[in-house]
Amino acid sequence: MARIKLEYIWLDGYEPVPNLRGKTKIVDGDPSAFSLADCPMWGFDGSSTRQAEGKSSDCFLKPVALYPDATRTNGFVVLAEVLMPDGVTPHPSNIRATIPDDPGLWIGLEQEYFLFQDGRPLGWPQAGYPDPQGEYYCGVGSKQVGDLARAIVEEHLDICIAAGINHEGINAEVAKGQWEFQVFGKGAQTAADQIWAARYFLQRIAEKYGVDVVLHCKPFQGDWNGSGMHCNFSTDYMRETGGQAYFESLMGAFEKYRDEHIAAYGPDNHLRLTGLHETQSIDKFSYGVADRGASIRVPHSFVNNGYKGYLEDRRPNSQADPYQVVARVSKTIATVAP
Repeated sequence: MARIKLEYIWLDGYEPVPNLRGKTKIVDGDPSAFSLADCPMWGFDGSSTRQAEGKSSDCFLKPVALYPDATRTNGFVVLAEVLMPDGVTPHPSNIRATIPDDPGLWIGLEQEYFLFQDGRPLGWPQAGYPDPQGEYYCGVGSKQVGDLARAIVEEHLDICIAAGINHEGINAEVAKGQWEFQVFGKGAQTAADQIWAARYFLQRIAEKYGVDVVLHCKPFQGDWNGSGMHCNFSTDYMRETGGQAYFESLMGAFEKYRDEHIAAYGPDNHLRLTGLHETQSIDKFSYGVADRGASIRVPHSFVNNGYKGYLEDRRPNSQADPYQVVARVSKTIATVAP
């Protein structure tokens, strides 16, 4: 038997985007055989997280995913849903519980972010701006990406892989100090779960370097790219049958529910979705083959394969709650009959 450190993490009740919260529970067990079923229900003071009033502050944590934590000896991260005091009813802030976990819905999320220190992105001068963006995308070398940022993103990648998070890749992004990682999951909840866990690990790693992870979608105005969380999606029908008629009906539904999508895709998106810097204007909807300035980018492979495969919604921003993004995409797809 060993003393096992369980870091329970959950989403609080802040709006429009929840924050991650976490606290550690110590249990006895065998780390080599420990599983999600071994994680007990737990609780917290909801009056401190905008999820309850002080006169009735108990909220409960229901474990839903378990990730080995390589930063701790005998450590695990326990992703939990928030329940009401009865220990059964999902809390109103618990968006995850509202998403049917369709295993046929495959989701890939591209999480962009900035690394800040002392109020500026890493590598930016103390006053003014660095050289114009362009050379930093997938950049190599100290001038392009620096040493501290590279150390953080590489450590993050290793820890996420050790945790079983399905990283598809990482790269430096267009603006200096901006990075991206991609996560893919089969099932409506899986990729969103893993993005939240990966965000947690990234913030934990950045703590020890005195660096902040900034998810705001447009931390700097002007000729600088914002940060997105592009959502790649497909269903069994899209992958196996597809067809142009179905595709056009699906795009019609995405256009019809444009406002609902924008509401779910993160705050301050009007600062990012301007029609510039590879975006479509927030008040418009468009789709196009290989068009990074469209609302929905259609890969060449999708068209060449008889309108089968996956599509990319480029509107979700980096700060968005992935559960809300996946819920909105799933609900829109469900309105279109195969």
